Amino acid sequence: MKILAISDEESKYLWEYFDKSKLKDIDLIISCGDLDPHYLSFLVTLSSAPVLYVHGNHDDKYEKFPPEGCVCIEDKIYVHKGVRILGLGGSMRYSSGVHQYTEWQMKQRAAKLQFQLFRKRGFDILVTHAPAYQLNDGRDLPHQGFQVFRTLMEKYRPKFFLHGHIHLTYGSGCKRYDKYQDTHVINVYEKCIFEFEDENPQNSLLC
Repeated sequence: MKILAISDEESKYLWEYFDKSKLKDIDLIISCGDLDPHYLSFLVTLSSAPVLYVHGNHDDKYEKFPPEGCVCIEDKIYVHKGVRILGLGGSMRYSSGVHQYTEWQMKQRAAKLQFQLFRKRGFDILVTHAPAYQLNDGRDLPHQGFQVFRTLMEKYRPKFFLHGHIHLTYGSGCKRYDKYQDTHVINVYEKCIFEFEDENPQNSLLC
């Protein structure tokens, strides 16, 4: 399964210079947040792949203008062609934004998923906006990651963890790829294409 993951900044390559052939082999599109809802609606309209999304910390506008034709996977496990995808959007709380959470609040969200996790026997891809704590996150509160994401990876050993929020333009210390125990961690800032079945996804990332 070939997956296009996107976050934080609309890709001119996809939006302004769009050509249907660019998405012809894409099986699934996943948004990790902070993108124009019209951009997601554009992608789902002009491709044959479903578009899944979680909210970023700047996605308050989705309350009035949700991406048309797309699937919100917040606080649920969505199954696509047998692949179990868990969504937990938002960032660390630093102001009064709708999609901001304390560590305790994010832990509560994860705890409410226990029945789904039991029924689905875990998950294969963790989709968030924020990174995990001390795993490609920032030390300032707005960009600090969540410890509970590490806990989920340690317990369920998903194959992939996709996040955004940490722009690769922030500096040389920002990583596109990392690995935590058995989980491939990808910062999908702007756009990134990978094969779910690939045993070495770092070598075949297209960004």
